[in-house]
Amino acid sequence: MHDLLTIAGTTYQSRLLVGSGKYRDLAQTREATDAAEAQIVTVAIRRVNIGQDPHAPSLLDVLPPGQFTILPNTAGCFNARDAVYTLQMARELLNGQKLVKLEVLGDEKTLFPHMPETLIAAEQLVKDGFDVMVYCSDDPIQTRLLQEIGCVAVMPLASLIGSGMGIVNPWNLSLIIEQATVPVLVDAGVGTASDAAIAMELGCDGVLMNSAIALARDPVGMAHAMKLAVRAGRAAYLAGRMPRRFGASPSSPMQGRLGA
Repeated sequence: MHDLLTIAGTTYQSRLLVGSGKYRDLAQTREATDAAEAQIVTVAIRRVNIGQDPHAPSLLDVLPPGQFTILPNTAGCFNARDAVYTLQMARELLNGQKLVKLEVLGDEKTLFPHMPETLIAAEQLVKDGFDVMVYCSDDPIQTRLLQEIGCVAVMPLASLIGSGMGIVNPWNLSLIIEQATVPVLVDAGVGTASDAAIAMELGCDGVLMNSAIALARDPVGMAHAMKLAVRAGRAAYLAGRMPRRFGASPSSPMQGRLGA
């Protein structure tokens, strides 16, 4: 209860952020979100209805903003102009909400972040009064630039979106965390609970995931597992792991043993 995640001045008890796409239906979306005990739910404005179509079911019917922080994102945008426009529309749909997630993609095959366009969009959005959480490459130079622009959180990918490959470059993540002045949240690539735990053990402030939960055989069960993994990883990070060493070290010292 005392180890809270703070983003743009707001505190959250949960360090697990979840997506809202790819579920069987809206009911399962809510059930998995509850099992994860997530407080922040990201929404692809170009794909999910939160009021754009008044005649279709809205995600907000099952995940009301009074209970959750709805985090609009720019999934599907490939340039800064489209990303900025999408989040301006989201701000109107969510009654002026400032907190958003920016992602500008480089191509449809890898969905890797297009960092030049991301930097352009981030600067425009910050100037326009948005609190920008930003999906980015696991490059400590790029994340530093995003911090200098004024982004409220950086969200480096662990591996490609939807790949489930886990953390492929823990060393870069460690460099990003070491120099961070804002929260660092792993975004993309988590496949199972151990991936989430490793991210937290490295010192990440949180983890965002969608496919790892929604595409599991039992999404609700996996959401519960991810909740526990994030908590365990954070607890291990705060406790501090034992030093690595070459060779064995007896659990019971030989000195002072009975009969010696």
